[in-house]
Amino acid sequence: MFTWEYPPRIVGGISRHCEGLARELVKKGHTVHIVTLEFPGAPLYEERNGVKIHRVPIELGHPNFIIWTLLFNHFMEKRIAEISKNEKFDVIHAHDWLVAPVSISSKHYLGVPLVSTIHSTEVGRAQGLHTQDSFLIDGFEWWLTYESKRVIATSYAMKREIEEHFHLPSEKIDVIPNGIDVSKYEVNVEHEEVKKRFRINPDEKIILFVGRLVPQKGVEYLIMAAPKIFEQHPDSRIIIVGNGWIKDNLMSLASSTKYSNKITFLGFLDDRDLTELTLCSDVLVVPSIYEPFGIVALEGMAAGVPVVASNVGGLAEIIEHDRTGFLAHKEDPDSIAFGINKILSDPEYAHKLAQNAKRKVYETYSWEAVARRTIEVYRKAIGE
Repeated sequence: MFTWEYPPRIVGGISRHCEGLARELVKKGHTVHIVTLEFPGAPLYEERNGVKIHRVPIELGHPNFIIWTLLFNHFMEKRIAEISKNEKFDVIHAHDWLVAPVSISSKHYLGVPLVSTIHSTEVGRAQGLHTQDSFLIDGFEWWLTYESKRVIATSYAMKREIEEHFHLPSEKIDVIPNGIDVSKYEVNVEHEEVKKRFRINPDEKIILFVGRLVPQKGVEYLIMAAPKIFEQHPDSRIIIVGNGWIKDNLMSLASSTKYSNKITFLGFLDDRDLTELTLCSDVLVVPSIYEPFGIVALEGMAAGVPVVASNVGGLAEIIEHDRTGFLAHKEDPDSIAFGINKILSDPEYAHKLAQNAKRKVYETYSWEAVARRTIEVYRKAIGE
């Protein structure tokens, strides 16, 4: 597997996806090599949960992200050539455009089929192609899908998007959702201690957002919903977890409301803190304007936290409105506020959503099920 992020490098959802899938594939008797980027303090090679992890030093840097991406692909190519002297591979699995060059060159060098998972697209993330960089990234994505024997989409919405945009034959695409490790939410936490750690008053209700602070995540619509939330629930607080290039703009937007003292930006949190904060939350909000899957919503559901999410993309497939969560209108602060207020005002409704959602996660989104279906795709790719 090629991926630009893998724990402890965590940028978005790809890191966790690759970790969960690789671990489960090993449990099923397969040998898995992860080729990824170096990370400060992490060994260049280690075996964790049976997964062979190769972290590649990047010997040249560049301020332009795309040029840097092409550089690290070169160093990944050198590493896989070294590994292949002692290992025989049956299939290559690429995760998103950032590893397209190394994945495609390795396919031809090793003479084995390429499978790619498209977690999102540039045309979706940027809501259109508006810059030279966007057109280039879009080209990388098309190239990766063209060179791949099989393409995996994480939702039917994503399948439709890549099928139409890249003109792929429908039969080349398999839909396999993301998985989740439900065991990490099966812990007891002291709510008062957790709230104290994050300077949240003991009696405050927590409205949680987790994700990258980028336009596609729609955080501004949650902030714009704040007045209608706090008017009804002055004993609540919005907690925003994550970093991103629009953070300063979002903080300015929060300051423009008279409730800025009740909107807290925590930045990046490690796994333990995030898990404990999620378990202490009263509602998780996923206000995305573009979301091919929605792993954060799944994590909230696994934690037993009622979820308010935009009615878009993969979120609309994960969540059944008024049964496993509340689906708000896209880019609509009033709709988001209505859903949050309904959950905070009606404990019985909130409990019903949380219990139904937790049951659905356990039944449908285990890593075992995801790995089993991925192995079927590998078998198709190699012609078994």
